[in-house]
Amino acid sequence: MPYAILPAVSAAKPKLSQRLPHLIATLRRAHPDYRCALEHTDPLQLLVATILSAQCTDVRVNQVTPALFARYHTAADFAAAPPGELELIIHPTGFFRNKARSIRRCCRAIAEQHGGRVPDTLEALVQLAGIGRKTANVVLGTGYGKAEGIVVDTHVMRLSRRMGLTRQATPEKIEQALMKIVPRKNWIDFSHLLIWHGRRRCIARKPDCAHCELHDLCPKIGV
Repeated sequence: MPYAILPAVSAAKPKLSQRLPHLIATLRRAHPDYRCALEHTDPLQLLVATILSAQCTDVRVNQVTPALFARYHTAADFAAAPPGELELIIHPTGFFRNKARSIRRCCRAIAEQHGGRVPDTLEALVQLAGIGRKTANVVLGTGYGKAEGIVVDTHVMRLSRRMGLTRQATPEKIEQALMKIVPRKNWIDFSHLLIWHGRRRCIARKPDCAHCELHDLCPKIGV
């Protein structure tokens, strides 16, 4: 009696828990020079630069901040900045009126309520005008080395879904999903790594999957 011909069995795809450590290690090797793309020297400058980065490229922000930081040095300086003067300097970043208003209001609170020092807790930061969880995570992680959450920007949103790390669609839900699977010791670096990979390799409109270091680890969802 002839043997029955059985259908070929494809190799099972590795589980997310198995892929993730290799994914993070591969990203570290691929981008050894990763860092926060916003140029700054202290938490206050980082806070202001992050406000300016909303709907603006980090490259453009870094073109604006040298003159800005040369003019204003403390939270009190920013709080007292004449509206027209501040808006003129940050105009190239877009939405300059709203951004100027947020900078003055949050810096006034920092000067009056926190002795001029940018708060180093999530609770205090999100109480500042114009400061949401994303900006607070940037300041805490990069400015103070505190892992209280994961920064979720457009790159992190796109790559985390493309890599099959989450199916969530909003920044808040994506952050909560990532915090459950990414070890806390990697929270700060993880965002930087995804951001750098998103700019260098996994570009939104034309991802370079053929040369991607994560080719064997990424399910390429939506590509």
